[in-house]
Amino acid sequence: LFDFDGTLTTRETFVDVLRACTPRWRIAAGRAVLAPCVLAYRAGRLSAGGMRAVASRVAFAGRDAAVVRARMRDAAFDVLPALECPAMLARLHAHRDRGDRVVVVSGNYEWLLAPWCDAHGVECLASRLEIRAGRLTGRYDGAQCAGTHKAERVHAHVDVGAFDRVHAYGDTAEDDALLALAHVRTFRGQPM
Repeated sequence: LFDFDGTLTTRETFVDVLRACTPRWRIAAGRAVLAPCVLAYRAGRLSAGGMRAVASRVAFAGRDAAVVRARMRDAAFDVLPALECPAMLARLHAHRDRGDRVVVVSGNYEWLLAPWCDAHGVECLASRLEIRAGRLTGRYDGAQCAGTHKAERVHAHVDVGAFDRVHAYGDTAEDDALLALAHVRTFRGQPM
C-alpha cells in the first residue's frame, strides 16, 4: 500500500496538477477566493483536506468533465514523471516485480493517478470528482481518499486479512490509518 504525494513523489503534486488542468483565467480569478483559505491553512485553522476541497471547487466547478479528465490524463505523463521519487518508485517496482499486489492509495484525483498506476502495472484508489450532466460540481464524489478514508477504501477493495504480510508507505499524518493496516510500515522512507 503506497501513498502517492510525498511518498512516491518528492513533494505534494496537488498544486502542479491544478495548474496543469485549470485555465489561466480561472487560476487568476481563484486567487482572490483562495487567499483567505491559504492563510487559514498555513495558520493551522484549515486542514489539508479542507484546503483541497476548496481548491477543487474553485478549479473545477461547472467545467466539462471530459475535458478535465483528458487534461489530468495528460498531466499524469507530462507533470508527474519529473516529480517521482526514484528510491520509492524502485520499491514500488520491486514489490510489483516479485508478484506482490500493489495498490496506490491517495487523496489525489483518480483521473490523474489511474493512468499513472496503469503505466506502472499497479492498482489505484484515489479521490473521485462528482459529475452531474457531464459537468463537474467541484465537489468530491464521496469522501476524499485521505485519513481514515484511505483505510476504508482499502478494506472495500482488498481483504487485507488474506495476506501474511502487508507493507505500507506514507509520509504524513493523513497516512496513519493506511500505515496501521500493515505489518511493515515505512514513514518518509524509514521503517517504523
